[in-house]
Amino acid sequence: MPDIKAILFDKDGTLFDYHKTWANWSRDFLLDLAAGNLQLARQLSASVGFDIDFTAFRTDSLLVSHTPADIAEALLPYLPGASRVGIVTRMSALSASVKQAEATPLGPLMQELAARNLILGVVTNDLEKPARAHLREAGIEDAFAQIIACDSGFSPKPAPDMLEAFCEMTGVEPAQVLMVGDSLHDMVAGRAAGMRNIAVLTGVATRPQLDPFAYSVIPSIAALPKLLSDMAVEQAAA
Repeated sequence: MPDIKAILFDKDGTLFDYHKTWANWSRDFLLDLAAGNLQLARQLSASVGFDIDFTAFRTDSLLVSHTPADIAEALLPYLPGASRVGIVTRMSALSASVKQAEATPLGPLMQELAARNLILGVVTNDLEKPARAHLREAGIEDAFAQIIACDSGFSPKPAPDMLEAFCEMTGVEPAQVLMVGDSLHDMVAGRAAGMRNIAVLTGVATRPQLDPFAYSVIPSIAALPKLLSDMAVEQAAA
Protein backbone atom coordinates (compact mmCIF):
# COMPACT_ATOMS: atom_id res chain seq x y z
CA MET A 1 0.00 0.00 0.00
CA PRO A 2 1.63 3.30 -1.12
CA ASP A 3 2.31 6.05 1.40
CA ILE A 4 -0.26 8.84 1.48
CA LYS A 5 1.19 12.12 0.22
CA ALA A 6 -1.95 14.18 -0.42
CA ILE A 7 -5.57 14.59 0.68
CA LEU A 8 -8.22 15.86 -1.67
CA PHE A 9 -11.40 17.20 -0.07
CA ASP A 10 -14.88 17.75 -1.35
CA LYS A 11 -16.28 21.00 0.10
CA ASP A 12 -20.00 20.90 0.94
CA GLY A 13 -20.87 18.03 3.24
CA THR A 14 -17.21 17.29 3.90
CA LEU A 15 -15.35 20.39 5.09
CA PHE A 16 -18.71 21.89 6.01
CA ASP A 17 -21.75 20.12 7.46
CA TYR A 18 -24.33 20.03 4.68
CA HIS A 19 -27.57 20.09 6.65
CA LYS A 20 -26.47 22.82 9.06
CA THR A 21 -25.16 25.00 6.23
CA TRP A 22 -27.58 24.56 3.35
CA ALA A 23 -31.01 23.35 4.51
CA ASN A 24 -32.48 26.74 5.45
CA TRP A 25 -30.68 28.45 2.56
CA SER A 26 -32.19 25.99 0.08
CA ARG A 27 -35.69 26.56 1.45
CA ASP A 28 -35.31 30.34 1.23
CA PHE A 29 -33.76 30.16 -2.25
CA LEU A 30 -36.59 28.04 -3.66
CA LEU A 31 -39.27 30.21 -2.05
CA ASP A 32 -37.53 33.26 -3.52
CA LEU A 33 -37.51 31.70 -7.00
CA ALA A 34 -41.21 30.95 -6.57
CA ALA A 35 -41.90 34.54 -5.46
CA GLY A 36 -43.45 33.18 -2.27
CA ASN A 37 -45.86 30.84 -4.10
CA LEU A 38 -45.73 27.73 -1.89
CA GLN A 39 -47.29 25.44 -4.51
CA LEU A 40 -44.67 26.46 -7.08
CA ALA A 41 -41.95 26.21 -4.45
CA ARG A 42 -43.01 22.61 -3.78
CA GLN A 43 -42.74 21.83 -7.50
CA LEU A 44 -39.31 23.41 -7.67
CA SER A 45 -38.23 21.54 -4.55
CA ALA A 46 -39.41 18.18 -5.89
CA SER A 47 -37.47 18.74 -9.12
CA VAL A 48 -34.17 19.04 -7.20
CA GLY A 49 -34.81 16.52 -4.42
CA PHE A 50 -35.69 18.81 -1.54
CA ASP A 51 -38.68 18.66 0.83
CA ILE A 52 -39.55 22.28 1.47
CA ASP A 53 -42.19 21.44 4.09
CA PHE A 54 -39.67 19.60 6.26
CA THR A 55 -36.57 21.57 5.14
CA ALA A 56 -34.80 18.32 4.28
CA PHE A 57 -32.78 16.87 1.42
CA ARG A 58 -33.46 13.56 -0.28
CA THR A 59 -30.38 11.36 -0.43
CA ASP A 60 -30.35 11.76 -4.23
CA SER A 61 -30.90 15.53 -4.17
CA LEU A 62 -29.38 17.50 -7.03
CA LEU A 63 -28.66 20.26 -4.53
CA VAL A 64 -26.21 18.01 -2.72
CA SER A 65 -23.76 16.89 -5.39
CA HIS A 66 -24.66 18.33 -8.79
CA THR A 67 -23.38 21.52 -10.36
CA PRO A 68 -25.33 24.79 -10.32
CA ALA A 69 -25.92 24.32 -14.06
CA ASP A 70 -27.50 20.90 -13.44
CA ILE A 71 -29.73 22.38 -10.74
CA ALA A 72 -30.78 25.24 -12.99
CA GLU A 73 -31.72 22.82 -15.80
CA ALA A 74 -34.01 20.93 -13.42
CA LEU A 75 -35.69 24.15 -12.27
CA LEU A 76 -36.17 25.79 -15.69
CA PRO A 77 -39.32 23.90 -16.78
CA TYR A 78 -41.18 25.44 -13.83
CA LEU A 79 -39.92 28.99 -14.37
CA PRO A 80 -41.16 30.40 -17.71
CA GLY A 81 -38.98 33.25 -18.88
CA ALA A 82 -36.04 32.30 -16.68
CA SER A 83 -32.65 31.32 -18.07
CA ARG A 84 -30.08 28.79 -16.96
CA VAL A 85 -27.42 31.51 -16.76
CA GLY A 86 -29.73 33.72 -14.73
CA ILE A 87 -30.47 31.00 -12.18
CA VAL A 88 -26.80 30.03 -11.89
CA THR A 89 -25.79 33.67 -11.42
CA ARG A 90 -28.45 34.10 -8.74
CA MET A 91 -27.33 30.95 -6.92
CA SER A 92 -23.69 32.02 -7.02
CA ALA A 93 -24.43 35.49 -5.65
CA LEU A 94 -26.70 34.24 -2.86
CA SER A 95 -24.51 31.29 -1.82
CA ALA A 96 -21.22 33.20 -1.57
CA SER A 97 -22.30 34.91 1.64
CA VAL A 98 -23.81 31.85 3.37
CA LYS A 99 -22.30 31.20 6.78
CA GLN A 100 -20.68 27.77 6.62
CA ALA A 101 -21.01 25.31 9.50
CA GLU A 102 -17.58 23.72 9.86
CA ALA A 103 -17.70 19.93 10.20
CA THR A 104 -14.93 20.32 12.80
CA PRO A 105 -12.67 23.31 13.62
CA LEU A 106 -10.96 23.53 10.24
CA GLY A 107 -7.97 25.76 11.02
CA PRO A 108 -6.40 23.42 13.57
CA LEU A 109 -7.13 20.35 11.45
CA MET A 110 -5.48 21.82 8.35
CA GLN A 111 -2.45 22.82 10.43
CA GLU A 112 -2.17 19.27 11.76
CA LEU A 113 -2.40 17.77 8.29
CA ALA A 114 0.16 20.24 6.93
CA ALA A 115 2.50 19.29 9.78
CA ARG A 116 2.38 15.75 8.37
CA ASN A 117 3.77 17.19 5.10
CA LEU A 118 0.59 16.35 3.22
CA ILE A 119 -0.42 18.24 0.09
CA LEU A 120 -4.04 19.40 0.44
CA GLY A 121 -6.58 20.21 -2.23
CA VAL A 122 -10.28 20.80 -2.84
CA VAL A 123 -12.43 19.49 -5.70
CA THR A 124 -15.98 20.79 -5.64
CA ASN A 125 -18.98 20.84 -7.95
CA ASP A 126 -19.64 24.35 -6.66
CA LEU A 127 -18.50 27.40 -8.64
CA GLU A 128 -14.99 28.62 -7.86
CA LYS A 129 -15.88 32.13 -6.69
CA PRO A 130 -18.30 31.12 -3.90
CA ALA A 131 -16.15 28.09 -3.04
CA ARG A 132 -13.13 30.30 -2.44
CA ALA A 133 -15.29 32.75 -0.48
CA HIS A 134 -16.38 29.95 1.85
CA LEU A 135 -12.83 28.66 2.35
CA ARG A 136 -11.55 32.20 2.89
CA GLU A 137 -14.25 32.91 5.48
CA ALA A 138 -13.15 29.78 7.35
CA GLY A 139 -9.54 30.99 7.20
CA ILE A 140 -8.27 27.95 5.27
CA GLU A 141 -8.09 29.04 1.62
CA ASP A 142 -4.29 29.20 1.73
CA ALA A 143 -4.07 25.68 3.17
CA PHE A 144 -4.82 24.17 -0.24
CA ALA A 145 -2.32 23.74 -3.03
CA GLN A 146 -5.18 23.57 -5.55
CA ILE A 147 -8.87 24.49 -5.45
CA ILE A 148 -10.68 23.04 -8.46
CA ALA A 149 -14.35 23.82 -9.09
CA CYS A 150 -16.95 22.96 -11.71
CA ASP A 151 -16.04 26.06 -13.73
CA SER A 152 -12.27 25.50 -13.57
CA GLY A 153 -12.19 23.84 -16.98
CA PHE A 154 -12.69 20.17 -16.07
CA SER A 155 -15.70 17.86 -16.12
CA PRO A 156 -17.38 17.81 -12.67
CA LYS A 157 -17.69 14.79 -10.42
CA PRO A 158 -18.57 11.92 -10.80
CA ALA A 159 -16.11 12.22 -13.69
CA PRO A 160 -12.52 11.86 -12.41
CA ASP A 161 -11.20 14.82 -14.44
CA MET A 162 -10.82 17.30 -11.57
CA LEU A 163 -9.10 14.69 -9.42
CA GLU A 164 -6.73 13.74 -12.22
CA ALA A 165 -5.98 17.42 -12.80
CA PHE A 166 -5.01 17.78 -9.14
CA CYS A 167 -2.50 14.96 -9.53
CA GLU A 168 -1.05 16.51 -12.68
CA MET A 169 -0.76 19.90 -10.99
CA THR A 170 0.93 18.56 -7.84
CA GLY A 171 2.93 15.66 -9.25
CA VAL A 172 1.37 13.15 -6.85
CA GLU A 173 0.35 9.69 -8.03
CA PRO A 174 -3.39 8.89 -7.62
CA ALA A 175 -2.61 5.89 -5.39
CA GLN A 176 -0.91 8.30 -2.96
CA VAL A 177 -4.05 10.45 -2.60
CA LEU A 178 -7.01 10.13 -0.23
CA MET A 179 -10.24 11.40 -1.75
CA VAL A 180 -12.43 12.55 1.15
CA GLY A 181 -16.09 13.14 0.38
CA ASP A 182 -19.67 12.72 1.51
CA SER A 183 -21.45 11.68 -1.69
CA LEU A 184 -21.55 8.89 -4.22
CA HIS A 185 -20.30 11.41 -6.79
CA ASP A 186 -17.14 11.78 -4.69
CA MET A 187 -16.72 8.04 -4.29
CA VAL A 188 -17.26 7.24 -7.98
CA ALA A 189 -14.81 9.97 -9.02
CA GLY A 190 -12.20 8.84 -6.50
CA ARG A 191 -12.43 5.22 -7.58
CA ALA A 192 -12.22 6.15 -11.28
CA ALA A 193 -9.13 8.28 -10.58
CA GLY A 194 -7.41 5.43 -8.76
CA MET A 195 -7.47 7.09 -5.33
CA ARG A 196 -8.42 5.66 -1.94
CA ASN A 197 -11.83 6.93 -0.86
CA ILE A 198 -12.61 8.12 2.64
CA ALA A 199 -16.32 8.76 3.16
CA VAL A 200 -17.73 11.09 5.81
CA LEU A 201 -21.24 11.24 7.24
CA THR A 202 -21.64 15.02 7.40
CA GLY A 203 -23.56 15.10 4.13
CA VAL A 204 -26.80 13.43 3.07
CA ALA A 205 -25.64 9.96 1.98
CA THR A 206 -25.79 7.16 4.53
CA ARG A 207 -23.13 4.68 5.66
CA PRO A 208 -24.76 1.76 3.77
CA GLN A 209 -24.72 3.83 0.57
CA LEU A 210 -21.09 4.93 0.94
CA ASP A 211 -19.47 1.87 2.49
CA PRO A 212 -19.19 -0.24 -0.72
CA PHE A 213 -17.16 2.51 -2.38
CA ALA A 214 -14.90 3.56 0.51
CA TYR A 215 -11.65 2.39 2.03
CA SER A 216 -13.10 3.71 5.29
CA VAL A 217 -16.25 5.53 6.46
CA ILE A 218 -15.72 7.98 9.32
CA PRO A 219 -18.18 10.25 11.17
CA SER A 220 -16.45 13.44 10.02
CA ILE A 221 -13.07 14.76 8.93
CA ALA A 222 -12.26 15.20 12.63
CA ALA A 223 -11.33 11.50 12.57
CA LEU A 224 -8.75 11.91 9.79
CA PRO A 225 -5.63 12.26 12.00
CA LYS A 226 -6.39 8.99 13.80
CA LEU A 227 -7.20 7.27 10.53
CA LEU A 228 -3.89 8.41 9.05
CA SER A 229 -2.02 7.12 12.10
CA ASP A 230 -3.81 3.77 11.85
CA MET A 231 -2.98 3.56 8.14
CA ALA A 232 0.69 4.29 8.89
CA VAL A 233 0.77 1.43 11.42
CA GLU A 234 -0.89 -0.85 8.88
CA GLN A 235 1.67 0.20 6.27
CA ALA A 236 4.59 -0.47 8.62
CA ALA A 237 3.26 -3.91 9.47
CA ALA A 238 2.77 -4.90 5.83
